[in-house]
Order: sequence, then C-alpha cells, then structure tokens
Amino acid sequence: MEASLQKVAVWACVNLTATLCETMPVDVFSGDDKRGKPLPAWLADLDGQGFGLGDWFSQFILSAMLRGNVVGEILSQDQRTGKPRQIVLAHPDKVRTDKDSKGNVGWYLNGISTPPSRIWHRRFHPIPGISWGMSPIAHHALTIGTGVTAMEFASKWFTEGAVPSGVLFNDEVESVNNDDAKRLKQRFMSAQRGTREPAVMAKGWRYQQIQIAPAESQFLETQEMTSAECCRIFGPAYAEVLGYNTGGSLTYNNVEQSSLNMLTYAANPWFVRVEQAINALLPEPQTFRFNRAAVVRTDLLTRYKAHEIALQNQWATPNEIRDLEDMPPLPGGDKVIKPTPKPATPADTSEDPKP
Repeated sequence: MEASLQKVAVWACVNLTATLCETMPVDVFSGDDKRGKPLPAWLADLDGQGFGLGDWFSQFILSAMLRGNVVGEILSQDQRTGKPRQIVLAHPDKVRTDKDSKGNVGWYLNGISTPPSRIWHRRFHPIPGISWGMSPIAHHALTIGTGVTAMEFASKWFTEGAVPSGVLFNDEVESVNNDDAKRLKQRFMSAQRGTREPAVMAKGWRYQQIQIAPAESQFLETQEMTSAECCRIFGPAYAEVLGYNTGGSLTYNNVEQSSLNMLTYAANPWFVRVEQAINALLPEPQTFRFNRAAVVRTDLLTRYKAHEIALQNQWATPNEIRDLEDMPPLPGGDKVIKPTPKPATPADTSEDPKP
C-alpha cells in the first residue's frame, strides 16, 4: 500500500482528503436540535490510543482510498446497545480472511485468528458476490506503476545512466592511451569534488558538458500524464485543484469554483462515508456531521452578503454566523432575528396636470 504513495499524485490526493477530515470541525446533533453538542468522550478518542478522532479519521481515509476496505478490532462495546465504543484500525495488508467448509468467514489480524464478533469492517467499491471491497490501487496498478517506474528511471538516468555528464577532449591529440586517460580523468574529477578548486589542464585540453533537454531527461510528459490519471482514480476535480495538467488552465477567477468542485465531487463522497460509519456507532437520535461550511472560505464581501441573507430569511442565528467567523457569541444571539418591516412608502397624492 505504501509503495503507491511514492507517486506524488497519489500521495497528494490521499493526503488532501485525510487532512481535510482530520482538521475539519465536527458536530454531534440530537434529533431535531440543530445546536451542536460536544463529542462523547469515547468518540473523541475512538481507538483509545490518545491521538484523538482526527488521527482515526486519517487512518480511515488512508485505508479506504488505497485499499477499498477499513478493518478494525473492537476492543469494547456499549453494554446497553452493543455498539462498538473502541475500535483500533488494522493495516489492510495485514488482514486475511478465509472460509471453512460451511461457508463461515474466518478473520486473521496480523496473523492472529480473531472472532468475527470483534471485527469492524467497512468496504468501498463493492463487487457483487464478494465481501471484500475493490482496491483502487490494485485495480489501477498499471497506471500507478508506470508513474513510479518513470520516476525510478529518471533517478537512475542521473545517478547511473550510461550518458556521461561531459567530455574531456583535445583537438591537437589524435589518441590517448588508457593510462593517460585515467590519470587525466582522476585529476579533473578531484578538482571538481569538494574543494571547488580550479582545474588545471595541459595545452589543448577542454571540457564540454553534455546538455540534456529537460523534457527528455525528466520525462515530463509521462509524469504529467500519469499524475493526472492517478488523480482521476480517486475522483473528479482532484487533478484540477492539485494543478496537474488536464488540458485546461486554473486562473484566479475560477480557483474558488474549483475548490467548491473538489469539495462537492471529490472529497465530499469520502466525508459522507466517514459520517455514515460514525453514525452507525451513535445511539439514536444522535447524528454526526462534518462542518463543511468552515472549509469553504469565500471572499469577505460574498460571505457577509450570504450571512445577511441567512439572517433576513431566519435561516441562522447571529451566534451561528459569529461562530463561522471565529467570533465569540453574543448574549441573546441564539435566537433568530425577525426582520424589521420596511416603512410603507406614502402614496403619491398629487394630481396629474390638466392638459
């Protein structure tokens, strides 16, 4: 799984989504009450390892996006509802399943047989008739492998390539025996390494560096193509937001719209999957939700106009808006403000002039 992250585009997509999940504000609601409540203590540290819920989300996204499966071991359960209260996620490559003669599924975590009652499994990209979700990395191994291979080839081109970095030549000498060639080469290289001293050569000797076109030496076209395709594995809009070549250009005017597209079409499906997983753990009627509005930051004037519309139409309270702007609440600001009716315009009583 980690090998695929050597491709920068794969790392960028997964890291962007995981970071958003890890840092985005979250809310827990109860029924129709839209006022967010503090996270329950067990949920704030779901795996019980002291790293917090954001760290757990990051592990969840990494496993889900790369392997299509998230598997964890249930270490404790709610005595009343039986729902998990502590889940330690396992490395997906260290999870194995098999079936006995009766069709019962056996689970192995890190090579240790684990009862199915202690297994917490969420799958993505499901295939009919198969309990294990499809891995995007395995399915697109050829595309990702091409990109990784191109990077390795480019690295070896500079470090181990057959093309020399330059040539020492002398127009006045027809030939040089092996011993003289080695001695000249060693003297020249010793002057080039470390001390930065000037090289001294005999009459007629010159050094010419071999120039290689950047597009040829760094394989830019191959890198750009595979990077954009790797982004498309995880969803639309990733390539555009991350700046990979997709046939178009990203300008100042459409940066905000591109970010909205990324949140809507690319990252949001993963947010919903995380929300569904957490909501399955909460007792009814509690629900868990990411605060997406805190991520999408528009310009100041647009935000203030949106706040004004929300207040006028009683969609939000002053304190809800102040919270979005990272401002402290006001006394009495939890109530919606009824719009003040505009004063009636006095009717025009003037008579039309007579013809």
